Amino acid sequence: MNTIRKNILNAKNSPAIIAVVFSLLLGACSSTPSSEETVSDPKDPLESINRPFWTFTWDYADKYVFKPASEGYVEYMPTELRSGVHNMALNLNEPSTIINNLLQAKFTDAAKSTGRFVLNSTVGLLGFFDPASDFGWDRSQEEFGEVLGSYGVGDGPYLVIPALGPSSVREEVGDFVDRYYWPLAVIDFWPNLLRAGVLGLEARASLADQEAILNDAIDPYEFVKNAYFQNMQYKVYDGNPPIEVNAEEEEDIDAYLDELDEIEP
Repeated sequence: MNTIRKNILNAKNSPAIIAVVFSLLLGACSSTPSSEETVSDPKDPLESINRPFWTFTWDYADKYVFKPASEGYVEYMPTELRSGVHNMALNLNEPSTIINNLLQAKFTDAAKSTGRFVLNSTVGLLGFFDPASDFGWDRSQEEFGEVLGSYGVGDGPYLVIPALGPSSVREEVGDFVDRYYWPLAVIDFWPNLLRAGVLGLEARASLADQEAILNDAIDPYEFVKNAYFQNMQYKVYDGNPPIEVNAEEEEDIDAYLDELDEIEP
């Protein structure tokens, strides 16, 4: 669902200025709870707003619009045509991936994405086919939000965008900048809307297998929020996130083990 939001919004302000301002304010936003209120999760100071938005998104927008639409798309769209159209939509992300890799000094990945875009856009007929994968150049999208994360910018407050799903301040800033990379910046509104629709339908279809897990969760809202932040960390660290140690839990475990040692004869 986030994919639709990332591609159809077409703001007119300067991306560089907005990105800088949001980046500077990100840390402050992530640590500013409402006065005289206790925030249970520092990452989610807007929980009282996010929860109703989540209920609307999952129980209504997804149930009655996005899920039926994706199921119909998967059922009636010919498999080869569906794969080709999806490849074309994803191929337009390659230029932004190239730049975002360069901004992180990932020169090998930038070269691979460049090769993918050139080969798929020519031999692959504007990306309909994916011959680059035959050379081992697998697709790996890199977003500007990940660039910010790699330089230590935090996620900021958790957000639930009505009808579109989970996000964060950092991701919204990143998506705003990504929309100004060529060729997305020069694509007209309706073709971009069509592209966003294809990506959104495919993204929703890919969640079908995990839907039962979400429905069985004690608190789907918390489940999705935790999964979102884990996924963001996974992407920022390219699949190798650092192991986080909870100092308080470690102290409790050590104290418990000490007590066991004292009990033993």
